[in-house]
Amino acid sequence: MSEPLYVTTPIYYVNDEPHLGHAYTTILADVLSRYARLRGVETFFLTGTDEHGQKVQEAARRRSVDPQSHADEMVIRFQRAWEHLHVAYDDFIRTTEPRHIRVVEAILQDLWDKGEIYRGNYEGWYCVPDERFWTEKDLVDGNCPDCGRPVERIVEPNYFFRMSAYQGWLIDYIVTHPSFIQPDIRRNEVLGFLRRPLGDLCISRPANRLSWGIPLPFDPDYVTYVWFDALINYVTAAGYLTDGDRFTRLWVQATHLIGKDILTTHAVYWPTMLQAIGLPQPKTIFAHGWWVTRGAKMSKSSGTGVKPLDLTEVYGVDAFRYFLIRDLPPGRDVEFREESLARRYQGDLVNNLGNLLHRLVNMIGRYCDGQIPEPGEATAEETALRGRCLALVPETLSQVEALALNEALARTMGTVGEINGYLERTAPWNQVKMGRTDRVATILYYAVEALRLASILLQPVLPERMAKMWHRLGWQPPAPLQDGLSWGELRPGTQVVSGPPLFPRNVGAAN
Repeated sequence: MSEPLYVTTPIYYVNDEPHLGHAYTTILADVLSRYARLRGVETFFLTGTDEHGQKVQEAARRRSVDPQSHADEMVIRFQRAWEHLHVAYDDFIRTTEPRHIRVVEAILQDLWDKGEIYRGNYEGWYCVPDERFWTEKDLVDGNCPDCGRPVERIVEPNYFFRMSAYQGWLIDYIVTHPSFIQPDIRRNEVLGFLRRPLGDLCISRPANRLSWGIPLPFDPDYVTYVWFDALINYVTAAGYLTDGDRFTRLWVQATHLIGKDILTTHAVYWPTMLQAIGLPQPKTIFAHGWWVTRGAKMSKSSGTGVKPLDLTEVYGVDAFRYFLIRDLPPGRDVEFREESLARRYQGDLVNNLGNLLHRLVNMIGRYCDGQIPEPGEATAEETALRGRCLALVPETLSQVEALALNEALARTMGTVGEINGYLERTAPWNQVKMGRTDRVATILYYAVEALRLASILLQPVLPERMAKMWHRLGWQPPAPLQDGLSWGELRPGTQVVSGPPLFPRNVGAAN
């Protein structure tokens, strides 16, 4: 029996609406979980919202509502956005839920009882937008090194987690577990960060300054630092302290998908917290790059943000998903241009994939009475095409397991191009003129069956469009979908269905 997959996104701040960065990470997680389900793997996909902290408190104050009401409204927007983007998560966790608060309180009390948390004075710089403390040497031109905004000088008593005690252990763990932080460029960044002395982590905020948070169970005059609270969501949802068998099964197979901007919190804070709690580490922390504009991370405040739902109104949801997965390689930043989305739409989806389906359905309708034909004797052309498609399955799934989803998608779409090339070389329209009906039937069967196989591997990225394709081919997908990955599942005599183009032409920035 294969190991399960537990895939997570960050939980998103509810101080603003979903943006392209949120959409990319969430779609990435959705695609990864769909590929796992395709293989028949037990899969648990978690996303959610981070609802405590100063940013949320201030966003609510600006709207003249209480923080909980603000969070409740914003959560609906996130959930509607994910539904619109065809995201099929298994659980949506909110940090204001009692199930999460109970686990945070239990962990805090345990660490306090073990002496892993102590009271001390904090003196340093604080970034309100990032809700993070910084030392003098961390600042860049006197500003926050992450977001570039001004910081505030703060001196106050607080509670600290003895993170520094785990620096040596963490370095050794990362070095001896090469796949723990991916891609390698991010792993090297963390090891570089750990060359400097690691301080202890301030895990509290005075309640008289920040009331919107989980009170410390051992001192109600303080609330929990939002990152300490938020990171714990991953074990809460997996069943920590509530379902031991489930937690044991899922947790060691956890893959955290994050943006590179929150690498330190996930690859330094979180592992040391888990070690202090006495829990195993997740399997992988995968930090992807950014979609950027003019070389910088997208920002609403600078007017460079992209609204994902607006783009889906033009190109469709599945095309938007395809572009995001296809064009952002692991470890790199990529300039976002709508022109690139339009070119990918017209070239890959309209001219390659959609046109192939259209041609095949039309030729089967014209030459085979609208029914999947019975193939005759295969030539070297058919044998090669069948072999290529059967080899595509393990190749694609191997790349998915390595989290190279863009390469997996490129390989599958390349095979779609090969099917188009096969049709051009065998030219069934010329075979008809010569009266070679058996040869026509063989060519069309092999082409349409090859397309069906490729479509299964495209389904995690294009779920709605591939469902439409299967309807057009008269094919009822099995459950699990992996049972359809053998050759010959399309039954001769099945009626195909004509219809509009899978991807309409002449939309978007290409026109």
